[in-house]
Amino acid sequence: MGFTWNKVMFNKYDIIVVGAGHAGCEAAAAASNLGSKVLLITMSMENMAQMSCNPAMGGIAKGQIVREIDALGGYSGIVTDHTMIQFRMLNKSKGPAMWSPRAQSDRMLFSRKWREILEKLPNLEFWQDMVAEIIEKDNRIVGVRTGMGHVINAKAVILTNGTFLNGKIHIGTKTFSGGRIGERSSVGLTESLIKMGFESSRMKTGTPVRVDGRSLDFTKMEEQKGDEIPGKFSFTNTPKLQKQRSCYLTYTSTSVHDTLRQGFHESPMFSGRILGIGPRYCPSIEDKIDRFSDKDRHQLFIEPEGWSTIEYYVNGFSSSLPDHIQYKALKKIPGFENAKIFRPGYAIEYDYFPPIQLNYTLETKLIANLFFAGQINGTTGYEEAASQGIIAGINAHQITSEKEPFILKRSDSYIGVLIDDLITKGVDEPYRMFTSRAEYRLLLRQDNADIRLTERSYKIGLADERRMEAVNNKNEKIAEIINKLKNVSLDPDDINSYLISKNTNIITQKTKIASLVLRPQVNLPELIKHSKKANDIVLKYENLDPTLIESIEILIKYEGYIVKEKELADRFEKFERMKLDTDFDYHELKALSFEAREKLNRIKPTTIGQAARISGVSPSDISVLAIFNGK
Repeated sequence: MGFTWNKVMFNKYDIIVVGAGHAGCEAAAAASNLGSKVLLITMSMENMAQMSCNPAMGGIAKGQIVREIDALGGYSGIVTDHTMIQFRMLNKSKGPAMWSPRAQSDRMLFSRKWREILEKLPNLEFWQDMVAEIIEKDNRIVGVRTGMGHVINAKAVILTNGTFLNGKIHIGTKTFSGGRIGERSSVGLTESLIKMGFESSRMKTGTPVRVDGRSLDFTKMEEQKGDEIPGKFSFTNTPKLQKQRSCYLTYTSTSVHDTLRQGFHESPMFSGRILGIGPRYCPSIEDKIDRFSDKDRHQLFIEPEGWSTIEYYVNGFSSSLPDHIQYKALKKIPGFENAKIFRPGYAIEYDYFPPIQLNYTLETKLIANLFFAGQINGTTGYEEAASQGIIAGINAHQITSEKEPFILKRSDSYIGVLIDDLITKGVDEPYRMFTSRAEYRLLLRQDNADIRLTERSYKIGLADERRMEAVNNKNEKIAEIINKLKNVSLDPDDINSYLISKNTNIITQKTKIASLVLRPQVNLPELIKHSKKANDIVLKYENLDPTLIESIEILIKYEGYIVKEKELADRFEKFERMKLDTDFDYHELKALSFEAREKLNRIKPTTIGQAARISGVSPSDISVLAIFNGK
């Protein structure tokens, strides 16, 4: 009876996406835009793409990921541009490979904008419920069973459960079930997957106290303004930020630390009640005090949660200590003497599934057409989750439509680096992206994500004609302008006053503009302002985006380095083309070291390039594999 009723109630779906966080939203959008009939199942329709932690997108390496998602036809960058309240380009004092855009967002508008976008997608439907069980037949996914007891069939399922799988919240000695504070956890799904043979473990993350901005004295803090000319994330025609809200910087002290130590004996982290592994790069305040006992203060960034709210996020004060201890210590921070809190910080433990159980498509090796994306794979961060979501959504569509899988390499994108790291190396702590993880970061800059990825997405039908046309126009403009800068010369009288102001040698004869741009002291936008000849080159292009000039300067200044990095990527590409049999038993290959045999059998790499990145597989082991495979 129940099954017949379900057939009436639910349509036939190609793909079911479980969870409407950042991964789930991108997955559902990508699959539906490609033409699949998609059902998005979420426990709360009100909390789509909820910013559970800090109200910000982007940052070091994360900003590059958001730009890549946008270039592929995703929505994270678009939503950010529509809802940001501050923009900053980080690391501008370093080389362009390190530049990373970051935006403070209005967290309520962010969630609302995502829902607005999703509700306009014609192939996407919604169901508010919990998924308690995965249903498979002959090692192939056939559907899900929900907490309400409904069986819903689909050709593929994408799990994006975030921190909700058997989520447990800790505040001092208090422990209770929840996926986020005030929201219930998801139960039954982990057990369903373990019965199928999947390996599961526990991780931990945390969030800081939220405070009433009316109770803070911002005059005792350092104001952190946004960029004077704010940028944006999307390569599409999204609105530019016209006004901004400031963040503020303050510090803890030895007095604050001493107060926090009073609650250490009740800390779930120090008492052993938390078994999950926490993020090393975003530790709780008590963990920082314990690990860096020589430091007498730590930075705190005070971030507004939106345009019109009085709520502030205390970045750097993540804690699971008793709430009264958090409050007592908080009031000793400069500017917080009269602070009032909305809710305390807390830690949350949840189930994840080690990602070496996945293919590059994010499809599981064990069950066909079952995909994992986001924190279920052991990652942390909205951006990391969203990038996995779009790749899982694309591949669920491609595979169920019997089309070629969509795979990004390490030399293609930060997304490619992230997925390769996950499935090749696994995780022993929550995975966070950094620029240092990418070997080819000069190729994978934030300014050229559209050039790198839009054509790939356009070919599968996700990025539309307008996006592709915009990229082609951008490439043409860049080539034309660079060609002119390499061929047009400036007279000494035209430019020497600028060169003197920059403390660099004057010229005594006509010199090509590009040659001058090679000087580290010379800035191309400034040079254009000071030289009529240089200015005339760009004047013919109406409404020329200032970021395009920035990209042109990077390509001229770093041309030699970019060429070398491209050559290096091409050299290593041959190892990525050397395929390995994923059914091979490496224990039979006695010339390999014992550790290599164990690791290779566990991970089952698809190429020799991937095998070379597995910890414990030595260069001599790679030589053995190459010889054995006749390479």
